[in-house]
Amino acid sequence: MRIAVGTDHAGFPLAVLVAEWLKQQGHEVEWHGADSPESYDYPDAARSLCAAVLRDPSSLGILVCGSGIGMSIAANRIRGVRAALCCSEEMAELARRHNHANVLCLGARLTDADRARRILEAFLRTEPDRDERHARRVAKLDDGVDRLKADS
Repeated sequence: MRIAVGTDHAGFPLAVLVAEWLKQQGHEVEWHGADSPESYDYPDAARSLCAAVLRDPSSLGILVCGSGIGMSIAANRIRGVRAALCCSEEMAELARRHNHANVLCLGARLTDADRARRILEAFLRTEPDRDERHARRVAKLDDGVDRLKADS
């Protein structure tokens, strides 16, 4: 599977570990964002990664910053991206199954490497539930963006 990994400076060390682990598992990794721990703006990494995920709907994305919050906010501003900040395996499973998340966000300052790997494993092994109720709710995620703009 093609998996895009994006990071800012704060997430760089964890993102490198995530990318290495993904490659060891046989995934094709596409890098976005910081190439070192030098200052790098998280919205730039998020936009680049999300564009890649939207170009290839069969791919997934992993965004890493210090807390994961900035990346999740930046990514979720992009129509068609469903980014989930997950701090447990259960959250990752539910994000994929019920919300059809296509981008996983991790906080490097809050998540150690072993927990990040377990969260990532849960995210990757879980398929979206195609039951009508979940599909209907996921469709409303994008619909709500346009409706709010039109109503204001």
